[in-house]
Amino acid sequence: MPYTISFLLASCMILLVQCQSDKCSIGMDSTLEDVKWKTLHSNCTQEVKDQIKMEYSAAMTYLSLGLYFSSDLINRPGFAKFFFESASEERQHAIKLIEYLSMRGESVTDIAELVKVNPETMHYNNPATKELDGKGALKLALEKEVSVTTNILKVMRACEAEKAEEEARLSNDYHLVDWLTADFLEEQYKGQRDIAGKLSTLLKMGSSNYHLGEFLFDKKMLSNEA
Repeated sequence: MPYTISFLLASCMILLVQCQSDKCSIGMDSTLEDVKWKTLHSNCTQEVKDQIKMEYSAAMTYLSLGLYFSSDLINRPGFAKFFFESASEERQHAIKLIEYLSMRGESVTDIAELVKVNPETMHYNNPATKELDGKGALKLALEKEVSVTTNILKVMRACEAEKAEEEARLSNDYHLVDWLTADFLEEQYKGQRDIAGKLSTLLKMGSSNYHLGEFLFDKKMLSNEA
C-alpha cells in the first residue's frame, strides 16, 4: 500500500509539472481548437476590459466615499450606507463583465491590471474634493455614473460597426450590444435618475439651513426613505 500511494503521488507531481505551461498536456489536442467557436472580436474584448477597469474605479471611488462619511468626524451613516452599497453594485458589474468574457471564450488572465486603480482618482487624495459635504459627494457620484454610462455606449459603438469593410463586419457583435442594453443601460439610467433625485431633495431640504437639511436627509438615506 505505501508503494502504491507513493506511486500515485509521484504521478500527480509529474502531471502538475506538465500543466505549468499555458496548455495542460492532459488529454489536450487540437480537436477543440479546430472549431472556431470564439467569435468575440479582439476590439470588443479590449473595450469590455476597459469597461471592467472603469467599473472597478467607480467601486473604489464609492468605497472611499463610504469610508469618509462613516468616519467619526463626519458621521453621516446614511450617506455611508448608500456609497458602500453603490461600491458593491459596481464590483458586481465588473464581475458580470468578466463572466461574460469567459462565456464567450475569452480568458481574463490580466485581472491584476484590470483592478488596478490610480490612487490619485480617489477623493481622499484629491485636495479639491477631500472636504466633501453631502451635495458635493452626490454630484461626484452622478458625474461618475454619467462617465460609466458614456463608456458603455462607447463599447456598444465599437462592437456594432456599420462600415462595409470585412474587419468592421467581424466586429459587429449583436449579442454583446443587446446584452449591454438589457443588463446595464437601464440600470445605469435608473441609477443616474436616483442620484439626481437625491441631490435635488437634499438641496431643497437644505435651502435655508444646509447643515440641518443634510443631517435630516442623512436620516432619510439611512432608513431608505430618500
